[in-house]
Amino acid sequence: MNTTPTAPGRSADVADLADLAAVLVGSLSTDPDILATYATDESVHPGKDALALVRAAGVDDVVATMRFAHTHGIPVVPQGARSGLSGGACAEPGCILLSVAAMTTVLEVDEANMTVTVEPGVINKDLKDLLRPRGLAYPPDPGSMAISSVGGNIATNAGGMCCVKYGVTREYVRELTVVLADGTVTRLGHRTVKGVAGLDLVSLFTGSEGTLGVIVEATLKVVPLGPDPLTALATFPTVADAVRTVSSYMATGASPSMLEMMDGTTVGLLSEIGDFGLDDTVGTVGAVLIMQSDSPTAAADTEEFAHVAEAHGALDVAFADNPADSELLVAARRSVQVANERYCSSHGVGQMIDDVCVQRSRLADFCAGVEAIREDTGTMVTLVAHAGDGNVHPSVFYDLSDEASVAAGMTAFDRIMDLGLSLGGTITGEHGVGALKAPWLPRELDDGNRHLHRVIKHAVDPTAILNPGKMLEAL
Repeated sequence: MNTTPTAPGRSADVADLADLAAVLVGSLSTDPDILATYATDESVHPGKDALALVRAAGVDDVVATMRFAHTHGIPVVPQGARSGLSGGACAEPGCILLSVAAMTTVLEVDEANMTVTVEPGVINKDLKDLLRPRGLAYPPDPGSMAISSVGGNIATNAGGMCCVKYGVTREYVRELTVVLADGTVTRLGHRTVKGVAGLDLVSLFTGSEGTLGVIVEATLKVVPLGPDPLTALATFPTVADAVRTVSSYMATGASPSMLEMMDGTTVGLLSEIGDFGLDDTVGTVGAVLIMQSDSPTAAADTEEFAHVAEAHGALDVAFADNPADSELLVAARRSVQVANERYCSSHGVGQMIDDVCVQRSRLADFCAGVEAIREDTGTMVTLVAHAGDGNVHPSVFYDLSDEASVAAGMTAFDRIMDLGLSLGGTITGEHGVGALKAPWLPRELDDGNRHLHRVIKHAVDPTAILNPGKMLEAL
């Protein structure tokens, strides 16, 4: 897809930007140091030279920015917390970075109808903490929930550790208010439980990664807060034993609220940043599974998990019999990226985090394939997974000072995505396509599917100013 802007206006100059700044409640900056700070997200994708940064204080600022950009043919890159891992919020040449991170108001908690309405900059964990005293919960829980915003979660259709039972973000979005490319404000979806009037545009915009519009408000479904879950930890001699346990356990009809896997190398990296109760496993096991159940049958669920794990060669199964111990195990899984970053910093290496999802029945084949790629390329690749739903996050490490190592890392990263597609999977289960995987999207979509994407993009953003260079670029 050619996303070069073809807007009706002209390029902006300094005077034009001053006009825009004058109507904003928020702020506009052209300071090179500030632009450089906002040019990247948490991915390895480099940010380009932006024209300006708008820090929107509200909907009116977003509208004014989009109208200005549409008039002048300037690309706009929407940003939230910039915690993404696929380069979806990185600056493009000459763009306006449009940050909605300051829009953090929780507008309404409607307990009668089990919804909450928020601005896009609300942090996921802050929303959970607000709802908890009311006996409510917002289930989507990406690993970055402590730093990622709800708007960004919606833009990428984020998942997380509880997806195996509760599903991804899309299943909780009832209604969106979106600012389109020309500044039009529109409300999509329904606050009602049911509603089939018109096309499901909420689902279309959820996961669109800022390429169709800028989310400025969302009404989300919430659920009753459940009981404290019970947690079990199983250790295995190999990753293969762990993933076979996953398939067998899920085949029993189990509905865990979490089923996570970490390989032995990852456990070792975690031990270097803190004591998560995993020290006894360091260097002695090939993988661990963390299973959690918040159902009324949680005690029986953990016992069944132990039985299946032992039948598949588990070295040990331990139980967390109180919320503090359970949270410690979950904290270990949430700290994987912190541990990886610590390793990178102390060893002078880079990291690319893959995000491939396959059917659970192909999980063992995928993990075996990653092992072969690791051996073929001589590259350090660690494995963590939302194993219960087949979403695997291999992390590829490479020596930043060695061109051959960097090349081998890039090769491993690409081969992992190719492996996932060959097994009938997808190149991204929850992180999004962004810039990092944009060249791969055409390989996953057939001709008709690519055509639909192009037609929809042109209909909604005919001048192609919304987040160019990202998800739809190669279509």
